[in-house]
Amino acid sequence: MPDLADVDDRIDRASARPFGRRFHLRGRERATAELRGPQTMRAHAAEIIAERLAPAEPRNDGRQTPYRNHPVFVAQHATATCCRSCLETWHGIAKGHLLDRGERVYVVEVIGRWIDRELATSVEGRDSGSSASRRP
Repeated sequence: MPDLADVDDRIDRASARPFGRRFHLRGRERATAELRGPQTMRAHAAEIIAERLAPAEPRNDGRQTPYRNHPVFVAQHATATCCRSCLETWHGIAKGHLLDRGERVYVVEVIGRWIDRELATSVEGRDSGSSASRRP
């Protein structure tokens, strides 16, 4: 398992960028994460990462992650785990190779920790609208 302090540090840095700050779990995505729980969210993240991010050259790389309709998608944008370019820039995982097991575990943990942290925060003071502000 990845070092949790390192994971939290990377989440903080990625979430602090202007684009990453736009994303929070709200509405249906928040309800889904609360209802399904952390284990199921991590299992969904593992499936999504395996299909959309793990290949050496993912289909539609840079545009393969929707902005809403699943808590994992929202988390991917907030944590810069949405495409291979973001993984390389923000997490030091180079493009052009199949993600190995350790890299997949790391990405899933980043996503899972972000969702956990979101659910631990109060929604008071936040807009109760969609999961992401507006598309850039």
